[in-house]
Amino acid sequence: MRILLAPLFITALSAQTPFDVVIANGRVMDPESGLNAVRHIGIRAGKIAAISATPLKGKTELSAQGRIVSPGFIDLHAHGQTNQANEYQAHDGVTTALELEVGVPVVGAFLKLRENNAILNFGATASHGANRTMSMDKFKAEAVAWRNAADTDTAKRWSEINSKGRYEPLNRPEEMSLMAATMERNLKEGGLGLGVAHQYYPGATREEIYRVFEMAARWKVPIYTHVRSMSVDAMQEVIANAAATGVALHIVHVNSMSLGNLPLVLDLIDGARKRGVDVTTEAYPYTAASTFIESTIFDDGWQERLGMSYGDIQWVKTGERLTKETFEKFRPLGGYVIMHMMKPEWIQRAMASPAVMVASDGMPYSPLAHPRSAGTFTRVLGRYVREQKVLSLMDALGKMTIMPARRLEAIAPAMKNKGRLRVGADADITVFDADKVIDTATFEKGLSFSAGIDHVLVNGVAVVQDGQTVPKAFPGKAVMGNYAQRQ
Repeated sequence: MRILLAPLFITALSAQTPFDVVIANGRVMDPESGLNAVRHIGIRAGKIAAISATPLKGKTELSAQGRIVSPGFIDLHAHGQTNQANEYQAHDGVTTALELEVGVPVVGAFLKLRENNAILNFGATASHGANRTMSMDKFKAEAVAWRNAADTDTAKRWSEINSKGRYEPLNRPEEMSLMAATMERNLKEGGLGLGVAHQYYPGATREEIYRVFEMAARWKVPIYTHVRSMSVDAMQEVIANAAATGVALHIVHVNSMSLGNLPLVLDLIDGARKRGVDVTTEAYPYTAASTFIESTIFDDGWQERLGMSYGDIQWVKTGERLTKETFEKFRPLGGYVIMHMMKPEWIQRAMASPAVMVASDGMPYSPLAHPRSAGTFTRVLGRYVREQKVLSLMDALGKMTIMPARRLEAIAPAMKNKGRLRVGADADITVFDADKVIDTATFEKGLSFSAGIDHVLVNGVAVVQDGQTVPKAFPGKAVMGNYAQRQ
């Protein structure tokens, strides 16, 4: 790790010409370089133009006195892809929110819909689950409408399409070829790899999943996966596939996918990494998960598999805990639920692991949505750093900034300018009060803005200033994969 021992040089032009924005007197913490000192940051044309030990002059000056100045937080796992969701994410310190786990059915349409109208930076993978269904001959007619639909509620759109073919095997050569072609087209449109969430479509055989890994290896793109089941063997399946094909693999929410087997799974991932397998993982800092009640997770035998009962399930629309009767009433209707299924010590273990990044798995906006949709990053900073001292502040910031940026750099070179504070980097910056930062959203009362986040800048434009949302600020840009340019 490179340690900055002196302020960066400021040119005469920089010193004489006011910057667009100056963030003044903050304690700058950059996990990439190790810089941890009071500095002034000058921003010009959406980029960091200067980091100085002496004051700078700006057209707009934001005070960071007594505050931490960090790279903006990068969320690899955000299902909320609307500005309603983005506003809560911004107040959690997030500057880039990506849909990588399940992906989107049509990457190009998704990116176009959000262009010039996004609070945060955005991007997505090509959805294996949706594209396998759209490639099935029995859904040929419906697939035309699915491909032409424009909808930023990506989780809902994905679920509607995926559910049609979730129990169907994809084993005809023509269907496999069509699926490969459509996923490759999504990569050419800017997809950040493949989203493979095969617990939600058990019709996908182990051979199909392996063939998808082979496709990703051929295209040299990463796979982000929600593994087949909440078990060790499901982890072994994807790690073995990555080892056999050479694919870069990211396993989502290792906490909820491992449950009580978390120590073993972390050892498994660590062992694979030491032997050259490119595998990373993430966790969110809550003891409850969230998904669709109609999903395959709740197929027969779910109580035994998950170690849960009806009362551990919370219906998002009302906040009520379910009974056998209400579960059977709501399941055919479909909708979001919260699943209280994890122990605090599991979350502490995940947060403490050097290999685990922070990612929210944030849900589409709903007033009573899982609180991770609004408070993931501030919860880590407030509860796991300040209160419980599970990890240091610099280590926590690394899990939120440089680690996710590096995970994406090979597929999205633009990420080399995110997740760090250095001259030339994108001015995605979060300023917060380390003594007060905390999540405020709860399972009982629903979403609310986190406390202690003072300023959030996206590409040099403030979207949160002095703790308040900046109205009509849409500086978010697409984070796009470079597959098309590499052909």
